Amino acid sequence: MTETAPTAIPPTTQVTLPDGRVELAPGSAAPGGRYANEDLLPVPAARRTWTTYNFCALWVGMAHNTASWTLASGLIAVGMDWKQAVFTIALANVIVLVPMLLTGHAGPKYGIPFPVFARASFGVRGANLPAVVRALVACGWFGIQTWIGGEAIYFLAGKLIGSGWSEASRIGGYAWTMWLSFALFWVLQIAIILRGMETIRRFENWAAPFVLVGAFVMLWWMSDKAGGLGPLFDQPSKLGWGADFWKLFAPSLMGMIGFWSTLSLNIPDFTRYGRSQKAQTRGQALGLPTTMTLFAFLSVLVTSGSQAVYGKSVWDPVQLAAKTDSTVGLLYALVTVLVATLSVNIAANLVSPAFDFSNVAPRKVSFRTGALITCVLAVLICPWKLYADPQGYIFTWLGLVGGLLGTVAGILVADYWILRRARLDLVDLYRTEGRYWYARGWNWRAVAAFAAGGVLAVGGADFHPLIDGRPVPALAGLADYGWAVGLGTSLVLYLALMLPRGRTAG
Repeated sequence: MTETAPTAIPPTTQVTLPDGRVELAPGSAAPGGRYANEDLLPVPAARRTWTTYNFCALWVGMAHNTASWTLASGLIAVGMDWKQAVFTIALANVIVLVPMLLTGHAGPKYGIPFPVFARASFGVRGANLPAVVRALVACGWFGIQTWIGGEAIYFLAGKLIGSGWSEASRIGGYAWTMWLSFALFWVLQIAIILRGMETIRRFENWAAPFVLVGAFVMLWWMSDKAGGLGPLFDQPSKLGWGADFWKLFAPSLMGMIGFWSTLSLNIPDFTRYGRSQKAQTRGQALGLPTTMTLFAFLSVLVTSGSQAVYGKSVWDPVQLAAKTDSTVGLLYALVTVLVATLSVNIAANLVSPAFDFSNVAPRKVSFRTGALITCVLAVLICPWKLYADPQGYIFTWLGLVGGLLGTVAGILVADYWILRRARLDLVDLYRTEGRYWYARGWNWRAVAAFAAGGVLAVGGADFHPLIDGRPVPALAGLADYGWAVGLGTSLVLYLALMLPRGRTAG
């Protein structure tokens, strides 16, 4: 099939409401066929009900989690002081907010999830490429967070049951009771996700303030152990503000950006339920950079305190909570960790791949089936190995993730904002032979931009401890800037390849 030339959007297939939101025309048949199912179809405007508070609570719930904590405390562990760590994280989240808002715009306007949104640039079939990449990354994150949640259950049960639980015989380097805790937390998350998106929204609303209070309690406990707040602020940087710091700053910044680069792609999975553009814009602007910076501040202070109290940085909050002598305090801390981990893992790491895997085979894979696929793959990637080392966690895992996903973000932003001026044809997103079919369902220009951006972004990266060496040593100089290199390269190359076709109306 040759590529389809852009044509005007048929006026009867969709209507634009006074507030700018678009939905299928009343009385028109919903898109059908092999590329549509109930979970992927546009959300009707009447069901787009999420407010500024809902989006803000979503981000508070996702930002205040154990992985965010270890993100900040991990910077302390590799030599930064609290000021350097907070500065790095604050800047990263202001930067990543920009593509987050740009890609999130399509959600409340058209009511579509990320994999359907990606069809406009990659093609109806080609969208499976970024969707599967994003889904596999989410599987890795889901596994890491599930391991953290299982760890909290393990310590909690050990405190209540005693040494018979915590010192059980070991399998694969861990007590068999740790593996059981991992499995229990895994099952708990499945039970929540199977109840649907509305349950997730309600859970996020109350989880957000609960976790924030827990973080302040952790700070109070550590300052009490250290003899006041002074020792928490006094821990010196091992790097100073000279060349040693700036050498570490670039890969750290890209790692921090990489942490939420996943959501900068699939944020339409949530904003599609937004009541308005204001709701998603204000909610995200209030929820992401502010709460991540605050949580980073709390995290680095507590980790600095652990350095003062115990003589070394304890970067894992579960391990730190286990050091308390108070049973009540331990129970509260670990329940907080459980709620925080549930909050981020379900919202950030299960919703997206559920839609992404559904997009691969819409007639066979529903949202719930996609979630189950994610849960299985999350175990197979061995998340306990990814989480074991802060150096590999921040610079290898997050760096690779950020570099690859930055390339997709560049293509989405270029296509939606520069080429299409935020105008899409809803029906054509679900059918063959339409404007987004390109050549056999694939837009080779997007694939080429993705490949080029990906090679430049991560080709020179140090993959240790996953593998030894760099795939393309000549690109080593770009590795510390992977996310920015990937986004910039793919954006420019995609525009260069697409502009000869002319701007499209949809």
